[in-house]
Amino acid sequence: MPSSRTFLSKYVLIALIGAILAIWASLSPQAMSIRNILSQLPKRITVAYNGSPLFSINAATTTVASATLTSRAAYSTPAAVAKGATRFTYRIAASYSGKGQRLNPIRNTYEFNPVNISAIFEGPQGAAKATRKKRPASGQDSFFVGNVGNTGGVAFGVTDGVGGWVESGIDPADFAHSLCNYMGKAAARFPAGFKTQPLAPQELLQIGFDKVMKDDSVPGGGSTACIATATTEGRLDVANLGDSGFLQLRQNAVRYHSPAQTHAFNTPYQLSKVPKRMLVQEAVFGVTRFAETPKDADLTSHQLQHGDALVFASDGVWDNLSPEDALGLASRQLLGNGGWVEDKGDGEGGRVGGVRAGERLGYLTYTPGASSEASGGKLQETLAVLIAGAAKNASVDLRRDGPFAKEVKKRFPNENYHGGKVDDIVVVVVVVVEEPV
Repeated sequence: MPSSRTFLSKYVLIALIGAILAIWASLSPQAMSIRNILSQLPKRITVAYNGSPLFSINAATTTVASATLTSRAAYSTPAAVAKGATRFTYRIAASYSGKGQRLNPIRNTYEFNPVNISAIFEGPQGAAKATRKKRPASGQDSFFVGNVGNTGGVAFGVTDGVGGWVESGIDPADFAHSLCNYMGKAAARFPAGFKTQPLAPQELLQIGFDKVMKDDSVPGGGSTACIATATTEGRLDVANLGDSGFLQLRQNAVRYHSPAQTHAFNTPYQLSKVPKRMLVQEAVFGVTRFAETPKDADLTSHQLQHGDALVFASDGVWDNLSPEDALGLASRQLLGNGGWVEDKGDGEGGRVGGVRAGERLGYLTYTPGASSEASGGKLQETLAVLIAGAAKNASVDLRRDGPFAKEVKKRFPNENYHGGKVDDIVVVVVVVVEEPV
């Protein structure tokens, strides 16, 4: 029987081999997972101590869990992508600020990590009021980000509670936050409870809406919604209802800008839950309330590319920043830090000058570990804070007329409206990364 010293040495040698493999994986662009490492080792490795074999590893038959060890330096370079099969991943962060509150870039920021989704949801079902303290400090606006079951895809979106409900004694924040809560939980359970595959954002919105309608802790309220799903094949599907919306940015240009759905100026399409007492009153006085359903949402599909940036936001952003404003902020952040780079073009393969994804995009957006708290410094996080902060500043700037003020002047020439529009703000930024499988 080997001595205790022999066993100790055995464990030391095991730890040493593990450390060597981990270091090699972090340095080699080709070694992207434990499975890849083992495939490049000899079929059998024997470890000996003082000339006596202690144990051996059959690398050819060793199986490893699907968890990936990523090499950040080569995680998503175009060279690595070109070598074989790839998948799309999504680096997501959010920033938010309630009306009349300061934007704290640390506390008012959320960074999504698909390993740990416990921080995404507010609390148990049917507990809208009881979970107010657990909500993000985003006022009547809300957001969610979550995994789509075990597919590798993600679902995310923003909602904006319709402030007019306050006049009826109802807090629209309960509706908006609960809607996000239910959608996030439903997406995590996919495909259970769904009729379509892959997950369609309109069906996800419908499930969340149905849950809110049945939730007695949400007495009433209304909200706009801009909801999306994204697959590992790079397909983005969006259901947009109302005047929240999104931008798709590519190669330093606005590729797509979602149009707002409105009945009239500042009267967006909206999901609504009307208390029975109000339905009776409205019937007596002949009042007709706007009340759309998820079937009324605009549906669009988009094929994403490596380096695309998506900006989903409530009207607290779009009333104060134009698409060009948002592009300018994204361009400064991505070009300034190497997420995008200028490509002068060399004529090879028909390449011309322009902007493309940088070699270090994966590194700059990578979220290590299993914590879903914002850790600072990631491109998606700093861009989300930058856009939210710019919208916040513009909302209180009386010298600069934002999109809302310009629309007022266009529709009502005699109105003396200047500056921004103070409102709740939520922005979700997604950086698209194509990486080797």
